[in-house]
Amino acid sequence: MPLLQYGQSTIEWHFQPEVKLKRHYVTVERGRPVLLRGPVVDTAEQEALVRRRARWIRDKLFLVNQPRTDEAIVTGSRLRYCGRSYFTEVRHSPSLDSPQLTFTASRFVIETPDGPSIQPEALAPLMEGFYRERAHEKLLARVRHWERQTGLQARGARIRLFQSRWASCSAHNVLEFHPRVMELPTSVQDYVIVHELCHTVEKSHTKAFWSLVARHMPNWQRLHAALESAEFGGEI
Repeated sequence: MPLLQYGQSTIEWHFQPEVKLKRHYVTVERGRPVLLRGPVVDTAEQEALVRRRARWIRDKLFLVNQPRTDEAIVTGSRLRYCGRSYFTEVRHSPSLDSPQLTFTASRFVIETPDGPSIQPEALAPLMEGFYRERAHEKLLARVRHWERQTGLQARGARIRLFQSRWASCSAHNVLEFHPRVMELPTSVQDYVIVHELCHTVEKSHTKAFWSLVARHMPNWQRLHAALESAEFGGEI
């Protein structure tokens, strides 16, 4: 596989041609070479594409390859929602058949039949369900708000699990958002929405695309930087 030296980091990538895609995407996953996919290009152009995103790739590789934590979630742990870290209370509820999660204005409450703690793998589907519910309730309403603000129109919006992307705009201008967008501050959520709405006009990250983003959100660069530093490691 080809290699790119970026400072002290060596970036190894694998190219996956996908002729149906109109632009190139970079995916960073734990323990795997960087995946570059999109229209067919030669190795020199692949390297140019990887080099263009090299800083982002380096930072994401550092994040995703951190040692995994298997620490159980207990009372006092913190969980993220809308850019804030909330106190979490774990209650032992022997009468339940499976764990349950609720959210108040100030904390998460987890009830579990297994004791005063819950493992990350058992918590993950509960958090995904919570984020999905809140995304349907709040994020899709923000899409309609930004359609009115910008005059840009999508042909629909929905919540969808991606492997490592925050959001996407389909060839038919349907916007799709990962539930974990709800982890982000509301200002960054709005940036993700505006970014995807701009893709209804400009499919690629061209100069015209970024000019359109700047017209509707002048502080987009600060918000984009905040998105790239988020722990999920997805891109848009």
